[in-house]
Amino acid sequence: MNAFIFDLNGTMVNDMPYHAKAWHSLLNDELGGNFTFEEVKPQMYGKNQEVLVRMFGADRFTADEMERISVEKERKYQREFLPYLELMPGLGDFLEKAYQAGIPMAIGTAAIPINIDFVLDNLHIRHYFKAIVSADDVTFSKPNPETFLKAAELLNVSPADCIVFEDVPKGAETAANAGMQAVIITTTHQPEEFKLFENVIHFAADFNDEFIKSLVAI
Repeated sequence: MNAFIFDLNGTMVNDMPYHAKAWHSLLNDELGGNFTFEEVKPQMYGKNQEVLVRMFGADRFTADEMERISVEKERKYQREFLPYLELMPGLGDFLEKAYQAGIPMAIGTAAIPINIDFVLDNLHIRHYFKAIVSADDVTFSKPNPETFLKAAELLNVSPADCIVFEDVPKGAETAANAGMQAVIITTTHQPEEFKLFENVIHFAADFNDEFIKSLVAI
């Protein structure tokens, strides 16, 4: 039987524009950067501290400063996104059908726990997931496969039996590195951006897609 591993941001909830807005504001208005929105967008993967290093270099902030900035950024994001927080179209039904079918499910994300809790608890969907792997649970961020391999281990399933739902090329690369197939939700990137990844088996705008529905046909 297949198991499902979900990325969170941009895959389960269409919140990446709100992350980008929070980062863009913080990097420029409060940290003295001069970045365009288009420069910020492709850097939003991995842990927050890694984003700061990519944007400003390794020596700009102390570890304590990066931790404070990270929390501030997430508070900005949550304030902006809360009025619009909802699952991707079709995902609620998909989760329920998979749950009823006994398909094990996990979340594997570079998000920090406060953002995972923000989504799961406000939308009341925590019970669907047998495992959650956050940024705090791994040593190496995506595209290192640790996040997805740890999720598979916690689900007690083989990586080859996992289907990953992702929205970004780095996520597809992570799935490939873990030996997993990937379904891409095209919230933030277009299919042509994934041409390097032979493990991508389908692209869909959301979870109302007929192919995705067929994965939980019972």
